[in-house]
Amino acid sequence: MGNFYLFVIMSILLIILPGPDTGLATQNTITHGKKGGIDTVLGISTGLIFHTLAAVFGLSAIIVKSALLFSIFKYVGAIYLIYLGVTSIRSLKKNTASTNGNHQTRYKNKSPFGQGFLTNLLNPKVAVFFLTFLPQFLTSGSKPFLQFLVMGLTYTVLTIIWFLLYVYLIDYISTWMKKPSTQRAIQGISGFVLVAFGIKLALERRP
Repeated sequence: MGNFYLFVIMSILLIILPGPDTGLATQNTITHGKKGGIDTVLGISTGLIFHTLAAVFGLSAIIVKSALLFSIFKYVGAIYLIYLGVTSIRSLKKNTASTNGNHQTRYKNKSPFGQGFLTNLLNPKVAVFFLTFLPQFLTSGSKPFLQFLVMGLTYTVLTIIWFLLYVYLIDYISTWMKKPSTQRAIQGISGFVLVAFGIKLALERRP
């Protein structure tokens, strides 16, 4: 049980570190409001659940050991992150003023849930993380299958809690955040961050 408490502490520290998920949650909360941010969090969490199940059933190990599969996941994920970033940057050239109908159309077409889900699902570093981080907290004498499942679900729940708090904070200060100048600045920064993480992922070497 002591290992589990240590796992929770380490997970919290890792979750609050800024990454692609943070940039995406920030961007979608600013652009689509609280609902867009929550949908992004649900997508991120769904992606984590898939990785948890993959680790539990050994699929992640196959991806990590196969250079071809790892490369496919890595480059597809990198391209998708870069696409999100470039789309965000390009949108800065467009007029930010829009009607409520246009806002709903953008929301529907871009699907914050889908963005959050694919950003996690197509990131092989998450699979590597689960296989290198979780085993450090296994307790001898217990079944690894159940321990992996509990830790994976715990990490997912902690992620949901943190990002929901983060989204509500962003929405709370939305009056300032939704000023055209502030929104353009954050959207631009988020776009560049996503592109940077995409490039970093593409250059990531197979462990």
